[in-house]
Amino acid sequence: MERPMPKPHDLSRSPVAFDQSITLVVVIEMSQSSWLVGGTIPGIERDPQKKQCPDAEALLKLLYRWRDEATTAGRMIKRICVSYEAGRDGFWLARWLLAHDIEAYVIHPTSIPVKREHRRAKTDRLDIALLKRAFLGWLRGEPDHCSMAAIPTLAEEDAKRPNRERENLVSEQTRIVNRMKSTLVRLGIRNFNVKLRKAAEHLQSLRTAEGEPLPPNTLAELERDLERRSIVIGQIRKIESERLERLRRTPEERGHRMVRLLVQIVGLGVETADMLVTEILSRNLRDHRAVARYAGLTGSPDESGRKRREKGLAKAGNSRVRHGMIQLAWRFLHFQPDSALAKWYQERTVSGRADTRKTMIVALAHKLLIALWRYATAGLAPEGVTLRPARETAQM
Repeated sequence: MERPMPKPHDLSRSPVAFDQSITLVVVIEMSQSSWLVGGTIPGIERDPQKKQCPDAEALLKLLYRWRDEATTAGRMIKRICVSYEAGRDGFWLARWLLAHDIEAYVIHPTSIPVKREHRRAKTDRLDIALLKRAFLGWLRGEPDHCSMAAIPTLAEEDAKRPNRERENLVSEQTRIVNRMKSTLVRLGIRNFNVKLRKAAEHLQSLRTAEGEPLPPNTLAELERDLERRSIVIGQIRKIESERLERLRRTPEERGHRMVRLLVQIVGLGVETADMLVTEILSRNLRDHRAVARYAGLTGSPDESGRKRREKGLAKAGNSRVRHGMIQLAWRFLHFQPDSALAKWYQERTVSGRADTRKTMIVALAHKLLIALWRYATAGLAPEGVTLRPARETAQM
């Protein structure tokens, strides 16, 4: 009847034995304008619910008040457990509660089972009941009842911002270029490269399909778009230079050591290495299965009776890691053709069929991510991979 020992960094079950008679269990349904707080108080028959403004201090007062009610009922509260669903508010409340000696957990939204009725009722009070049921099962140690998200530190969250900001800026640059091209095509101009360094100087000389100069409003719009693109490019370069400066300034930091280790692999640049380290490799994931699952690079089988089929990628993990790894897998084939992983891919795509190559590149991304995780955490380099000379990475 003993509960199996949880694995290291296993967030699918509680690592602490649960005694409901001395534990105050609280769940929060959070929204932008208000919080609905529900609790299970030992010694109190009712399960109270309190709607309040989004204020951490008010929440703390409510927890202490419920603790005092349990004490008045003859129950000594030794543990307060608070949980809420991961969402817009992120992890700041969990860190704040932990700083006040209160256990805080953040539930993965996808791990909460919901009814599959076509038109199911949905209210904050019903959501509170679902959260409480899932949280109590997790505290009791029931396997796969629900999953908790690892609570990052403020520094770990902040380390992700440059890479994500650069991603947004690159997307913004692409939108500006596409908008300018569409504007010129509307006037019959197809052979003008808006990415030229001196594109602004050549706008005046452009002629429409009718042989007319650009209309004044359109010309002003294109000039503003070029100025906007120039600003975006400057911000991208600033982010990249600041990243390199941080790598040089604190080379012994754990995340920076991982980045330096990864960029030794030919074909893997600083941008991709930084993204992988901040998004997944610096996390304390349990094993290689957890690494692939976090990236969403696992299958989703559909089996019922005689039916056996694969529905494709689960896509339930970090989309940035998944997209980055698939792009890296194609690049890996070009820069590391003699590696064991590249030969594994080539053996299975001899036919050259496009659908086979597309399927197998995802499998290669799966294997490559696990190989990079082992390389960054344990120093085990992928078999047959070509590494850059040490002096090149030392100059970063």
